[in-house]
Formats: sequence, C-alpha cells, structure tokens
Amino acid sequence: MTDPAPFRAFTGIAPVGYFPVMGPPEHSGWMDEQLSWHTDCYVGDWSFVPQIRFKGPDALKLFRDLSVNDFVNFPVGKAKHVIQCNDDGKVISEGILLRHAEDDFEYQVGTPQWSLYNARKGGYDVEVSFPLTHKFQVSGPKALAVIEKLTETGLRDVKFMNTRQGVINDIDVTFLRQGMAGEIGFEIQGPIENHGKVLEAILEAGKDFGIRRLGTRTFMINHLEACYPTGAMHFFNALSDESKADYHKFMDENLPPEWVESPFNGPLRHNFSTSFDGSWDGDDLKELYRSPIEMGWGRNIAFDHDFPGREALEKEAAHPRRQVVTLEFNSEDVKRIHASLYADGPVYQQFDLPEVQLVCNWVDWILKDGKKIGHATHPGYSRWFRKTLALSFIDTEYAEPGTEVTVLWGKPGTPQTEIRATVAPAPYKKDSRRRDLSQEPALAV
Repeated sequence: MTDPAPFRAFTGIAPVGYFPVMGPPEHSGWMDEQLSWHTDCYVGDWSFVPQIRFKGPDALKLFRDLSVNDFVNFPVGKAKHVIQCNDDGKVISEGILLRHAEDDFEYQVGTPQWSLYNARKGGYDVEVSFPLTHKFQVSGPKALAVIEKLTETGLRDVKFMNTRQGVINDIDVTFLRQGMAGEIGFEIQGPIENHGKVLEAILEAGKDFGIRRLGTRTFMINHLEACYPTGAMHFFNALSDESKADYHKFMDENLPPEWVESPFNGPLRHNFSTSFDGSWDGDDLKELYRSPIEMGWGRNIAFDHDFPGREALEKEAAHPRRQVVTLEFNSEDVKRIHASLYADGPVYQQFDLPEVQLVCNWVDWILKDGKKIGHATHPGYSRWFRKTLALSFIDTEYAEPGTEVTVLWGKPGTPQTEIRATVAPAPYKKDSRRRDLSQEPALAV
C-alpha cells in the first residue's frame, strides 16, 4: 500500500503548473480556441512532449517485452499507440511509437524513463538517444485544406496512424496522421531548430481557413471531448509506489544530460504524475492507477506474448470492473458552486475555467444512492457543448448512458456538496479521425 497523503496537492506537495515551454495560456481567447476543432482547425504546439529513440538489433524486442501491443503488423512508416504496464496491469507509460527503420524506433511519451530503465537494466543491444523535435498538431474540419496548401506532398492516401515524408518551404518534415480532437489531423514533426519557421508557415497557410493557435488554458478540452485519458491528468502513472525503488534509484543516478537541462527535469527524473486533488480520500495511491481496459484501450492488448501485467489483464478482460464514460455535470448545480462565492453559507471549491491549470490528477468520487461507484477526473467546460464534462471510470453496471449519478465535490476537510451528473458515451463527440481523405472535397479559400 502506498500512502496517498504525500501526493495530495497543496497539503502533501505543491502541484505542478503548466511549464512556460508549453506556450502561453491563450492566443485568441480560450472560448474561441475551443470552437476551432469543431468549425475550422487549430495548430497546437506539443514540442514539449519528451521522446526517446532506440536503434539496434534489440529495439523491437525491447518494446515487445514491455508492451501490451501486437507488433506483427508494424511496418516502417507506421505509428502505434503503445502501452506499458506494471505487473498488476496498470499503465506505467503510454505514447506514440514511430518506426523509422527495421531497427529504429522513436517513442514520444510523457514517461520515457521506464523504457530507458528497462533497456539499461535488461542489457538490450540498443543505442539510445534523446532527440528534440517540433510537433505541431493541425486538426479540424479544414485541416486537410491547410496541409494541402502548406505542402506539395500528396497526403490524401495516408491512412490513420501512418507517416509520410514531406517538405515545407525547403524544410524536411514528417507528417503523422492522427487527430487528438477526434477530427482529421496531422502532426508535423522535424528537428527543433526549424520550430519557428515551420510554425510560421503553418499559420500563413491556415489564415484563410480560420486556423487558431491553442493555448495551455484549453489544451485538455479536446482530449476530454474525444476521450484521450492523459497521464498526470486523468490517471496516475504507476511509477510512484515502493515496488519501483530500484527504478527510482536508477533514475537518480543515470538521468541523461539532455534531461538535466530540460525544463521537465523534475518530473522527468521519476514520473510525470506528481499530485492529485479532488474529493477522493482513499487509503492507497494505487487506486488512482488505471488499466488499459478501463481506459478504453483493451483493443490494443495482444495476449500472444508475455509482457508485464498479462495475467492480471487476462482476468480483467474476462470480468471488467470499470469502464470509461463521460459524465455530464448538471449545469444548475455547477452554477450553484460558482454562486457560493457570493452567497451566505459554505463556499465550495471552485471550477477553473475551462479546466484546472495544473498537471494534477483531479479525482472525485462518483456516488449512486450513497455508494461509491467510481472516479470522475479532471472536469472541464466545453464551449461547443456548453456543458461541464469529466472523463470518468465507473463500475460497469452503472455505465449505461442516461444513468443518473452524483459527484462528491470538494476536497476532504472543506465544505462538500453533491453535483448531479448523467452518464454519457466516451468519446463524447463524434470520432471523425479515420475518414477516407480521398473522398474529402477540396475547400476553396
């Protein structure tokens, strides 16, 4: 059991805010920026996401040994959402793995330390490097039009989670087709020294299509609408408990020089998950770890090889306890929380708008007739849907859309109240990422 008290935000530990390297809070205003992926498109700068590159004869074996995924159909030029777990089947690390060559893999992930630790301790025959790249997400209904104006490279035949090499203003780049907002999207990657020139070109190509820049204030709302649980926000990466003492010691003694100078030096030392907040008052921090099954990633698991957590996940797959849903918070109750600032009586913990500006795993109890049935995490306000929503992990018997529940609001020791909420699907917004681009009409400027 791991005592959660040292990880409680504001009392056990000071929570981590968004780093300056992530960019300014707003560009055109968070409400306008939130509309972009519904009506036009946006460019978001995710260059801060750490990455680690492995080259050598054991590179594929390293990821196969650590990950739940199937690597049978993973050709060069493909990308994959890779998930790594502890022995209990709880997620330690998850991110995007790019295959550049037969023995060359690049892992873009918030917790790259786990792969580094295992590569070193396991004696894998790999060369490890720590590149810095720009990563610009362009996504939304008009994203394809922006990309086609930006480059002469034909991209309409690029399938979801595949890459294509291209050129922007004589600068070599990699296009990765993805879509974190649940819309058509590409991520444009390349050496960090080209960051300013590539961003300038994207903004110039997008100005006639209503492109907006995303600020940190609304970074997580598209993840919320499109159901992308994110480590340190919606769940606690399983790297903080006593079983990882050897790992902690290794990272203290072997932090790469590239990370020492990084603005993420503190979190990159051990774990990007550092704190939690909300009404959850359990006795064991491990209760905030999540399995890939409850986060909706069960389809990624291949039980055709041995990996940490396989036995636990096989049991869970047969009898899942919880699943991810979206909770719609009752708007009148949310107004009541805000109004408590100006009325007699208790003053309740407030919602940040549009979402809490901390790298913090916000967790509130979900209740049904007084029974604790799950966790509501990192609530946020959607300007498009005009609702406060929360990606939530709820007991399967209560996961039917339309089920009425309540959320216990307010951290322990402060005034608490219950907010009415309704179970809705996750993702909450329609998923349009995989559309056939060859059938998309051309957009006139």
